[in-house]
This record gives sequence, C-alpha cells and structure tokens, in this order.
Amino acid sequence: MDKSRWNHDSLNLGDHSTSDVIICLRTKEDRQKLFLHVHSFVLREKSKFFANKISQPDFYSQIEIHCSELDFNHHVELVKRLYCPRDLLLDSWGSVQSAIGGLQVAAVLGCEEIIESCIQYLEAVPWEDKEEEEIIKLAKKLGPVAMPILARIKPVDLVATKNVFISAIRFATSIGDPCPPFGDELKTSAQEQIDYMLGDDEDVPLITADDDVKLEARSGLSNLCSCFGNKLSMLLLLDSEKVDPCDYSSAEDTALRILSDLEWMCNILPKMDLMKDFVASWVEMSNKILVIISDQKLEAVFWGMKVKLIELTAKVLEAVGYGNVILPAECRVHLLKMWLPYIRKMKPLLDSMGQKETKFPHKMDEELCQNIEGAIVSLILALPSNDQADILADWMVINNSAEQVTYPDLSEAFEVWCYRTKSAKRRLVEGGSLDQVGNNNTVSL
Repeated sequence: MDKSRWNHDSLNLGDHSTSDVIICLRTKEDRQKLFLHVHSFVLREKSKFFANKISQPDFYSQIEIHCSELDFNHHVELVKRLYCPRDLLLDSWGSVQSAIGGLQVAAVLGCEEIIESCIQYLEAVPWEDKEEEEIIKLAKKLGPVAMPILARIKPVDLVATKNVFISAIRFATSIGDPCPPFGDELKTSAQEQIDYMLGDDEDVPLITADDDVKLEARSGLSNLCSCFGNKLSMLLLLDSEKVDPCDYSSAEDTALRILSDLEWMCNILPKMDLMKDFVASWVEMSNKILVIISDQKLEAVFWGMKVKLIELTAKVLEAVGYGNVILPAECRVHLLKMWLPYIRKMKPLLDSMGQKETKFPHKMDEELCQNIEGAIVSLILALPSNDQADILADWMVINNSAEQVTYPDLSEAFEVWCYRTKSAKRRLVEGGSLDQVGNNNTVSL
C-alpha cells in the first residue's frame, strides 16, 4: 500500500476497496472462523507481530492466526481496536474481563498502544476477587511493563503497616454506641482484619514486637476493662421494681458488647505475647465482678452475661493452668479460690433453668465444662501441696452433702494429691533433698 496516499484516520476495517491484507482468525477444527479485511499500513504501525509477518519475503496478503475459543472474541476486538484513535482507546474498555483478554492478546501480538491502555484501565478500576488473582498471574507473565497494575497490592513498608495496625486496634477497642446504620459491623470488621493481619507471615513478628503497637493494645485492654467495670457497677443502681424490662435488656447488651471485645482481645493478645496482661487485668477485676454479679438484685437476671464471664474466665484458667502465663503461687491460689465457688454454683443453676424453660438459651456446654475442669485440675496440681489440700478438702466437704459428685469433678487432682502425699517423704529422701524442701510437719497416709 502506498503510504503517501493514506493516513490512519482515512482507513476503515473491512473496507474491501482499500484493504490489502486479510487476517484469518480460526479456532481448533474451525468451529469459529472469521476473515477480516485490513490494511498493512495499520498493521505495521500498531503491531510488531503483524509488522514482522508482512516483512517476510514469502508474505502473500493473508495472515492466519489460530486461537482458542475462549480468546477468539478478544482477538476480534483487538483487530478492531487497531483502528481506534489512541486517545479513545482507554474509554473503549467496558469491563475488567475485556481488558484482561485484550491485554493477553495485545502482549502476544506486540500492540504497545493497546497494552498501555489496558494497563492504565486495569490500574484504575475496581476488581473482583477472582479477577484480582487472574490479573496478578497475567502481570507476572508480562513482567516490569505491567507492574503499575499491581500498585494496589504490593507490600507496604513496615512503618505504614504499623500505623494502619495501630489505628485498627484503636478502632477495634473503641468505647461507645454502635455507629448507625452499621451497628457493630464496622468494629467487627476491624477485629476480623486484625485477626487476619496477625496470621502467619514473616513480617508479623516485626509488627507485633513493636513497642507502639503493644502500647496501643495495652491501652485498648485497659479502656475495655475500665469501661466494663463502670457498666457493671451501674447495674446495681437498676431497681427491679421500677425499671422497664427493656432497660435490663439494653444494659445487658451493652455489657455483652464489651465482654465480646474483651474475648476478642483474649484471642489476639497471645499472638502479641501480651496474654499475661489480660490475665493480670482479669485477676485484678475479678473480685469486683463477683461481688456485683453475685448481688441479690442480679440473682435472676443477666444470664447471658454470667455465662460470658465464665467463658472468659475459662480462657484465663487455661492460660494459667497450662503454664502459658506464669503467675506466683499466691496469685494462682487467689484466682482459683475466687472463681471456683462461682463456677460450682452457676453450673447446676444454669442446668436447672434449662430444664424449667425449654427455650432458655444460656448454658455451659460440654466443651466449655471439659475445658474448665481440665484447666482447674492442672492448676491445682501445680500449687504447693498445702494449698492443694485446702482446695480438695473444701471439695470433699461439698461432695459429702451432695447426692452426686459436683462440678467440677476434682477426682483426678485428689488421686494425684493422695499419691504424692503418701510417697512424698520416700521420694524426697531418695533424692537427698528432704531437708531443703520441708520440715518435720509432714503428713503420711
């Protein structure tokens, strides 16, 4: 074609009177086949692949391209776009999928203008999850030219990550009424994302070990504990004879929201090596909690909150009982002597309520009961023997007056204590350490 007679804008796809090249697109077994009348001038200008084909000595005005059925239409659209002015290319992409398909074909055929417009389009528009995975794979194949597409998902520096993490913790532990119209969804979403960010990753230890991050987590824990203590104290001010039942429900909902946030913190703090802070805070506020929740005014209300308190206490007992959090013996004894009587009281009471009311939703399920019992047994057996004896003696007295063994069943701890007590002097004498660990006020069974 005489280049001097034509310019790009005067040439149209499919114009038989001026075209000098035919592109034949076909799929396997010719299930789809299409002949496109084009111009060598356009092909040379817009595609390295076509320019190379046309420059071959044996070229005879037809180019055959075999393609799959999946990308057949993408090939057709690409040939059409060879005739599209450069300034209109970007607006010609109507969807992410069309741009992905166009980019794949353009990369094979060496169409730089189309590649550029695809990349610019994909960099700017939102993606679905499946599309994102497809785009990542494609960008990796294309190499540096496609890197702008991946700007939104490339790793950020640790300072930026830390700042986002701190802001997320601050929001996830914020105190206040839910934000309409979203309710608790925004806070829940923040908590879920923090859980995700704390998943196994080589950069996570660098973030969680940061002093600023730990300070924010501790601050959030402190705020939640303080707020819960205040809300709990306010419950005693409610007069059961004058207060509308809806006020009780609202008060419980508020308390449960804070307890839910504390439960979430209990799950993430071990990943930040801060579970000891949670345990210390729980031990510190336990006496106040038990005094208020055991008050006669609250005897027949707030069942959901009472169960949630036991669930959180179970996590604390497990952390201490299995040695994940190290506390002095006197603190462990104090923790156990505070909560064991309450748990012992609440289990049969909740069971009784469930038998009276078939739709009563609050209970200590089997898994929770087993976890608490196992943690308590482990905790008891790690105490000094005299403290073990005090707790087991109290348990025996209660069981003597009961028709059956009360929950939690401490039989395993009692058996181990009996064995240790009976064999203590012999085992220590054999070890040559009796004088170092005891005195003559020992007990033999």
